[in-house]
Amino acid sequence: MVIRKRIIELESQQVTSTDQTWLDVEQLAQVEVTSEDTEFPIESALVAGSATGWRAASEGEQAIRLLFDSPQKLGCIRLDFIEETQQRTQEFVLKWSSDGGKTWHDIVRQQYNFSPPDAVRELEEYHVELDSVTTLELRIIPEISGGGYATLAQMRIG
Repeated sequence: MVIRKRIIELESQQVTSTDQTWLDVEQLAQVEVTSEDTEFPIESALVAGSATGWRAASEGEQAIRLLFDSPQKLGCIRLDFIEETQQRTQEFVLKWSSDGGKTWHDIVRQQYNFSPPDAVRELEEYHVELDSVTTLELRIIPEISGGGYATLAQMRIG
């Protein structure tokens, strides 16, 4: 028996979508956010090439909402969360609307643990078939027991 295999370094493991084309959120949507640290604005998580990501200015649950100028067809959503300093259990909900936020449909609700220095990153990629999306919302509860600052390293939509 012959298995095709290769040895990789742990640090280099990434989810890649080499054929994925990401939407230009700057041109296609208005962004609403409940708060943002001036050093880590939301565009740092939404625009390709930014290295800092977004961070909330206040503790507790936060929302990031994309209001598309015209309805969009979405096939892929990538979320990248990084927490290098605090151990915490985070929850997020990703949902969409086709009527400007009057009704919502959950895509995913998930909890996971950050445990620095070992578990500092949560990278999720969801392949979806959503038509006529007018609004996409990400709600983050940074610490399910209360408090904590929400962060988002990257959000890409295709």
